[in-house]
Amino acid sequence: MVTRRLKNMVQHLLAGIVLPVVSLGFALTAHAAEPLKIGYSDWPGWVAWQVAIDKGWFKEADVNVKFEWFDYSASMDAFAAGKIDAVLMTNGDALVTGAGGARSTMILITDYSNGNDMILAKPGIKSVTDLKGKKVAVETGLVEHLLLRNAMKKAGMKAGDIEIVNSKTNEMPQMLASKDIDAVGVWEPIAGQARKAAPGSKAIYTSADEPGLIYDVLAVNPSSVNAHRAEWQKVVKLWDRVVSYIEDPKTQADAVKIMAARSGISTAEYLPLLKGTKLLSLEEGRKVYVKAIGYQSLYGSTEIANTFNWYNKVYGLSQNVSGYIDPSFTNAK
Repeated sequence: MVTRRLKNMVQHLLAGIVLPVVSLGFALTAHAAEPLKIGYSDWPGWVAWQVAIDKGWFKEADVNVKFEWFDYSASMDAFAAGKIDAVLMTNGDALVTGAGGARSTMILITDYSNGNDMILAKPGIKSVTDLKGKKVAVETGLVEHLLLRNAMKKAGMKAGDIEIVNSKTNEMPQMLASKDIDAVGVWEPIAGQARKAAPGSKAIYTSADEPGLIYDVLAVNPSSVNAHRAEWQKVVKLWDRVVSYIEDPKTQADAVKIMAARSGISTAEYLPLLKGTKLLSLEEGRKVYVKAIGYQSLYGSTEIANTFNWYNKVYGLSQNVSGYIDPSFTNAK
């Protein structure tokens, strides 16, 4: 009788030890299975990833990735809140989020804007100088603000020559249609919506006027870079396959169909957007990762953005640009 009681006690104690261990094992397995979470939005250079998603290429590469769809500014907010591991954004905006406390590392350049970012003006306004004394809506502190200031500088205008109205980028169609606004800073495909809302409006300055002013990047939380370096390397390596599929005449139609569906517009509307986005292969990206002054270098372009952000009080302290850039993923063979 005593022996049986002792046996039951031992079994009970062992169960108390084993169950937590088993539970811990399940928890660790579940934690290990957590995907890399990437925020993306409707810029063509980022929608390009939809090709890899729909084709199942991440599974083929044995990397667990989850892409989460947002409006652009919301994607940066999610990154800043720690809800996602990485976000696709511009090099200048990476500094803005970083200065606010959400540091990132730019491990891949997806493209540079080659016309898809623009200052879109109402009929009768033919040049940037025609905006003197008028109201222009931009999302202050973000990329179209930089584009507008660059256009004004080239035109010999001062900051006070126009009145900036701060608005979310996805609100620009309504802003341009309103009576009070004369022009907006906007990118495709939202620019297309704005043209429909204000018939006769046209671009008076675009990113094609300054190639390299706006680079688009995959920016990753530094802790995730360190903890999941091998996985992020697989993600970067897949980029060449995406670019090739989009640019190959044999597969471009299918790629555009996939991208258009994700953006909610027709393939006929989407195809022209590719011309305003210069996708960069890894080899082309390696050249941009070289340290240099000016727009042909990610370092130079980002330093210009940093100066703009600091001067316009987007943030209080000038950022250490080199600390945001890691060329090793793109340079890996």
